[in-house]
Amino acid sequence: MSVEVAGMGRAKADGPLKLAVPRGALLEGTLDALDAVGIDTAAARGGSRSLIFPGEAITLVTMRPSDVPTYVEAGAADVGITGKDVLLEQADRMVYELLDLGFGRCRMVLAGRQGDERLGEAERRLGMMRIATKYPRVAERYFEATGRQVEVIEVKGSVELAPLIGLADGIVDLVATGRTLEENDLEERQEIAVCTARFVANRVAHKLRSKEVDELTAKLREGVAQ
Repeated sequence: MSVEVAGMGRAKADGPLKLAVPRGALLEGTLDALDAVGIDTAAARGGSRSLIFPGEAITLVTMRPSDVPTYVEAGAADVGITGKDVLLEQADRMVYELLDLGFGRCRMVLAGRQGDERLGEAERRLGMMRIATKYPRVAERYFEATGRQVEVIEVKGSVELAPLIGLADGIVDLVATGRTLEENDLEERQEIAVCTARFVANRVAHKLRSKEVDELTAKLREGVAQ
């Protein structure tokens, strides 16, 4: 049996639950969390180039963290794990955020050059700042909420470069230890949000497969608490 709702994708009531797993920085923490609740992640930890790891009850599907909400919203994955930064940037994705998993902690911050008052000067003199970021929607919402006008410049690579060569007055980016900022002569000015890994679900799957999804959520919650 499957159900499709406009804009929410297709979810199936049978077969293994499909879980979207983020590659990259969140992968190890995700696999550790899944191991802790009895999900076998040995195949996903190996050197295989496969993206799909079938299981009797749960199939793991690995992908970029930024793709997790897309697959979960569409019903191609029933549940998934991704960072809060991704969910903030893709706030229009219709997925349920079920649980804060706690690992992968980092902060979304506004940063500028050390000792440089350009952010303040640009705001006072021109009424607008130029901000470079990989998170344009987060940045726009943040500055709108604080009553400041900005020109947001989306960049894909090393965002720290932008204020160093005059592309922008400052940046909005994720920091963990702050070491990258320091090494590039940048400093934090304001904290925007704290981001950790989150467990999300497709809205239809959450209804059709509520028992399985709720049980997995409860196990993960218990694991986080330990």
